[in-house]
Amino acid sequence: MGTRLVSGVLTALALSTPLTSASDQPQSTTAAGPSNLAGKMPPSFDQEVARVVAALDKIEADTLSQVEHTQLDRQAQVRTLGKLLLFDKHLSVNQNEACSFCHTPETGFTGPIQALNQTTVSYPGSVRTRFSNRKPQSYMYAPFAPVLHYNALQGDFVGGNFWDMRASGYRLQNPSAEQAQGPPTNPVEMGLPDSACLAYRISQAPYRKLFETVWGEDSFTIQWPPNVEKICATPGPPPATDEYPVHLSAADRARSDRVYDSFGLAVSAYEFSPEVSPFTSKYDAVQAGKDQFTPQEKLGYELFRGKARCNECHRDGGPGEEPLFTDFTASNLGVPRNPGLQYYYEGAPDQHGYSANPSGNDYVDAGVGHFLRKLKSLSGQLNPDSGWIELAPHFDGKFQVPTLRNVDMRPTPDFVKAYMHNGYFKNLKEVVHFYNTRDVLPRCAPNDPGEKITCWPAPEDSTNLNKRQLGNLKLTDQEEDALVAFLKTLTDDYKIPNQTAAK
Repeated sequence: MGTRLVSGVLTALALSTPLTSASDQPQSTTAAGPSNLAGKMPPSFDQEVARVVAALDKIEADTLSQVEHTQLDRQAQVRTLGKLLLFDKHLSVNQNEACSFCHTPETGFTGPIQALNQTTVSYPGSVRTRFSNRKPQSYMYAPFAPVLHYNALQGDFVGGNFWDMRASGYRLQNPSAEQAQGPPTNPVEMGLPDSACLAYRISQAPYRKLFETVWGEDSFTIQWPPNVEKICATPGPPPATDEYPVHLSAADRARSDRVYDSFGLAVSAYEFSPEVSPFTSKYDAVQAGKDQFTPQEKLGYELFRGKARCNECHRDGGPGEEPLFTDFTASNLGVPRNPGLQYYYEGAPDQHGYSANPSGNDYVDAGVGHFLRKLKSLSGQLNPDSGWIELAPHFDGKFQVPTLRNVDMRPTPDFVKAYMHNGYFKNLKEVVHFYNTRDVLPRCAPNDPGEKITCWPAPEDSTNLNKRQLGNLKLTDQEEDALVAFLKTLTDDYKIPNQTAAK
């Protein structure tokens, strides 16, 4: 098995054609209904997917080589294991999509394909015609989120991971670990039909020995059924009559579940490492007295903490706090619907008989409210507290406040990123302008010539709309630009120029 990864990398780097098979490529139609993919994907789409897959394969190969040639201490072992797990495409149903496919380092661990950021926003799953309903959320600094809890005095939920907070952390007391457990069995992401398939695939991986070193030599003492390969190559979800299609004894199911938990905890350990959450931005250098803001950046920071009210939700840290630029609550900003989401076109069953979005074009993303109603998510996470169900109407339309760290991290200055849960915005100026003018500029239809400049479409969901921190900030155009300039100082891996170092 040790040659599996290296040979895959060499093949990927040698070919200019797509790595995935024809059956895995985005198609203009599904087996049972129209798709929005036709005409939306540029000619370079397949090559961009291949480029990302090859780059991720190389990262995993380099990391595997490090394991083989470097003496690692305990902390380095678990973090390195987490990295290998994140970058291993073989943990998906078609063995073509790693967790990191939607979360790459050069974009701040969010979407790396500009063509998708500009169009579908969400990314194709291991079944390439399946797309999720939201933009990939960055997992930089995700391990700093507390276990989800309700603050009755403030009337707010705090903590958890995912846009809708559903990775609550209640079971493992670690939201980022539970977040990592979502994509492998999500039908529109990595698509495994059973969590046991992940344990089986890890048992076949070239880093199995490292996993056993970290989590125990008996981790994979599991009697796998003869048809496990076939089952784990069948896209989820599983049949309603067979929720766990990998049939294991009670003892083996318990071992498999422990592997799944260990997978999540290892990924969280890697995300907590300085490689993913380093605190090395220009902002950090300024706070440490090692650099200075430009006048425009300084004005932006003053506005951030004052007139623009950004700091009320995107906290830059108080006494004893890390400057995480989020308060881990949720808010409905009134973001317009994004008609580019492929998810609206996934109402009809696909070639595997699965319909991701039975509501079709009528779908409205209720955010945290949907999770609180205790509806089972695609990833399997459930509301852990039945007392929260009655609070759901107060959280419809709300989404978790994301960290602003690395909000501008991109491989090139002209690379297009997408912002907010549905990726409606394509640059930071649009975001700031929306915060400033949402309630001042007139309403207009999508694709109006003035959209995002002199008018805004109606909110996707106006329930529980935040009217306190945004809507009419009375910022000038120059002040909007200053805020954008400050936000760019939150990008990690900043190199301090000697000539501007603080004296």
